[in-house]
Amino acid sequence: MKTMNDSIKFEISIPTDVDGFVLMQCEYCGDYFKCKPSDVKDDEVLFIHCPSCGLVSEDYLTDDIRELAMTMAENYASEYLNNELKKLERRFSSNKFFKIKVENKSKPKYESPIYSSIDALEEKSFVCCERSAKIKSILKMSACYCPFCGGITFEDE
Repeated sequence: MKTMNDSIKFEISIPTDVDGFVLMQCEYCGDYFKCKPSDVKDDEVLFIHCPSCGLVSEDYLTDDIRELAMTMAENYASEYLNNELKKLERRFSSNKFFKIKVENKSKPKYESPIYSSIDALEEKSFVCCERSAKIKSILKMSACYCPFCGGITFEDE
């Protein structure tokens, strides 16, 4: 039997676009941008900065990923509770004073797959870090923050 200290792990595969970039969303301004997973995991990159607002978020999970994670957790909890109630039903099946009957097992919610959407972002090279990211075209034409060092860049320098 699982206890409160047991940890449950769910794995969510986040796809990349055709160029190898993964979609990210700033928790502060809500803007989307894309970076390569290898750049995000690189030990030389201490933080990822939002190209729009320049702030560092705790994570850059999109709303779709958060929704899928919640659905997966709800489905797991529902299945777990149903199994525990079935065990109680069997345990008390021969008791003539107390009966438990489990009815209407809840159906799991649909776990929508994650797609690498939002193709309206343009690739911009950041000379300061010798890396590139995909950002909004308006940011590319004006000014934005480098996702890898946080420095501000103007147009295509």
